[in-house]
Amino acid sequence: MVNSDLLIKLHNPHQLNPAMSSFDDVGITLRKPIGPDRSLLIAWAESHFPSLWVDEIQHALGNHPVSCWLAQQADNLLGFACYDATALGFFGPLGVIESAQGKGIGSALARACFHEMYLKGYRYAIIGRTQAEGFYRRIAPVIVIPDSDPGCYSETLMLKAGSSRLPLTHDTE
Repeated sequence: MVNSDLLIKLHNPHQLNPAMSSFDDVGITLRKPIGPDRSLLIAWAESHFPSLWVDEIQHALGNHPVSCWLAQQADNLLGFACYDATALGFFGPLGVIESAQGKGIGSALARACFHEMYLKGYRYAIIGRTQAEGFYRRIAPVIVIPDSDPGCYSETLMLKAGSSRLPLTHDTE
């Protein structure tokens, strides 16, 4: 399967505004991580997602302001989404643990990032190497970027060759 890049339109901020209150009744909070969350988030991500995603999370946590969102229920992390981690204007990675998938958490995390990107002045976002085109089409209009595989990831994929880790794609939901 080709892991093409997608271009997502951020022109309609109302469409992208996250519905965070819809999780209140089940105790799920969407929030930006703060400094003390860093080591907890990294350790959690290392146990659930590919190491390349952990690198991108670390990069997003180093941005000022942080370009990452978390989903949390009580003392459990459920998912995360980042942007401006691979390159400026790129969205991803997005990850939701398997037991929490299918509940709208990934969509809400993506919308939170897209809305924040819009507020920062972005009018488009690039979703790199995704296998989840249908997922993103449910959020906003997208365009497949022709001949975008492997795109900016080609050198990283060469370094990664021979690794037994999961493929470099930017979403699980």
